[in-house]
Amino acid sequence: MQQENRDTGEGRRGETPPYFRLKAVAVHLYTASGVVLALLILAAAFDGRVQTALWLMLATLIIDSTDGLLARKFRVSEALPFFDGAMLDNIVDYITYVFAPVVLLWSAGFLPEGTLGLAIAAVPLLASSYQFCHVDAKTEDHFFLGFPSYFNVVAFYVIVFGAGPAAASVLIIVCSVLVFVPLRYVYPTRTQAFQRLSLLLTTLWLVSYAVILTQLPEPHPLILGFSVAYLVYYFGLSLLLHGKMILDERRLEEREALD
Repeated sequence: MQQENRDTGEGRRGETPPYFRLKAVAVHLYTASGVVLALLILAAAFDGRVQTALWLMLATLIIDSTDGLLARKFRVSEALPFFDGAMLDNIVDYITYVFAPVVLLWSAGFLPEGTLGLAIAAVPLLASSYQFCHVDAKTEDHFFLGFPSYFNVVAFYVIVFGAGPAAASVLIIVCSVLVFVPLRYVYPTRTQAFQRLSLLLTTLWLVSYAVILTQLPEPHPLILGFSVAYLVYYFGLSLLLHGKMILDERRLEEREALD
């Protein structure tokens, strides 16, 4: 019985052994490292090192794609029940997915100059502030409700395609509005439907991101084409699954009405 307790990470008296806590602390530090990378993104942005900032953004994407898996594997909520890992994740995600990328676009001249540029930059910051505090931003069946504030991805494509301030502004405002539209978006590492395919394509997309950065300013058309095709897959699958859920809900309501 004592051996079973050790295997499940519990001590003889139900105490959490140090190694179990240390693994949980390491996972939280791994998540928190995104804040340091965000600081480096901002430093690179203000130094005019846009490509370096994009590399750092890729690192934050990799961390965010893997820290949840590690947290579940090492049962961090059990090891450190007094620590809110979800809040840490939201803080890091807001800074790395929204604040740092928007500042990068503004400082690199992809937004209009002066007060107008600052006003446009403020739009996604405000919209995402709402989303990150919305209790239903992540559904129980592991979807994002509303555009999941992927402004780091928006920034990547604005820079790769060299979009002008007008086009970049329209894209940012449209994505900010979509934050408030209650469509379900796939959570690649957790949504059950087509999960293996989504994980595979997401991994390949991250690889294509890196390849594109090595090829800037003229990335290979095939690599760039795959990268854009992934976006089509992601948004297409999200719309398909959202539509299916709406139909299922309506059919259920009809059955209940007949009963």
